[in-house]
Amino acid sequence: MSDIARIAGVSASTVSRALAGSTLVAAAKRDEIRRLARERGYVINTTARNLRLQRTQSISVAIPLGHEAGQSLADPFLTEMIGHVADRITQRGYGMFLQKIVPPMDDWLPQLIGSHRSDGIIVIGQSTEHAVLEAAAEAYRPLVVWGGRLARQSYCTVGTDNVAGARSAVEHLIQAGRRRIVFLGDPAVPEIGLRYQGYLLAHERAAQQVVPAQVVPAHLTADTAYEAMRAFIGAAGGPGAAGAFDAVFGATDVIALSAVRAITAAGLSVPGDVAVVGYDDIVMASHANPPLSTVRQDVQRGAHMLVDLLFRRMEGEDTPSATMPADLVIRESSA
Repeated sequence: MSDIARIAGVSASTVSRALAGSTLVAAAKRDEIRRLARERGYVINTTARNLRLQRTQSISVAIPLGHEAGQSLADPFLTEMIGHVADRITQRGYGMFLQKIVPPMDDWLPQLIGSHRSDGIIVIGQSTEHAVLEAAAEAYRPLVVWGGRLARQSYCTVGTDNVAGARSAVEHLIQAGRRRIVFLGDPAVPEIGLRYQGYLLAHERAAQQVVPAQVVPAHLTADTAYEAMRAFIGAAGGPGAAGAFDAVFGATDVIALSAVRAITAAGLSVPGDVAVVGYDDIVMASHANPPLSTVRQDVQRGAHMLVDLLFRRMEGEDTPSATMPADLVIRESSA
């Protein structure tokens, strides 16, 4: 390594960082050092390096489900996110340790940190764990969370602009002539709470055109969301009756697609009687019948940002949170 450092005109520590793929070394210099290493047959002793640096060459990916213990990792959004995160971690030459966290959830994050089984932690979703994440971030730097940017938040997050995305979805429904728009979801979950804020903002702006906001509580699983929508339809008496509805904004695509299923099962049409918009743009959204209007999250880009920010934090950088724009995709369910 000292020979490569001398030829490249850098320190041995810079060579070590470059061969490990650190972004602290300029890309051109990284490439030069790697070329020199290949030409001289230099091979990193990974085991020795990890012992010296106290590295495991592994990243923990935790999915806390305190809000929804029954939610499966086969959930379409989680499946897509985990896949992209795993791809990016693998590209970095690391392995991934995946853990689903369900109640009881006492001390799960301090225990995961204290186990030293990984060099950094990605948490997908804030669930009920905002306070836990805040406490951990005070002393543990290599932590990045997929979720909503909350007020007075100290941990690093990656996510979309949930408020603006939801507001655009509801304003689209209002512009399409819908006046009784139901929010289907659980605002207690941080990301969904931000989407509810966007829903309320759209109502405030169009106060003279729409009836007051109405929430139908619904869990994140397809069956429970379907039952919540079915019960609401029964209580409302269907469109045209007093207190009826003519649109649904589902807090996720899974919830929105469950609403479509319940609406059509009740003999109503989408979008004829009820327009429906979701959030996420999972793969099945465009293949549904009718194709689902939704707010698109760029999951691949978000996953790459999660991993890249984590590696920067592993190098000691205090990275800020990142918020991506959310794009409304209009399809037949609300046209």
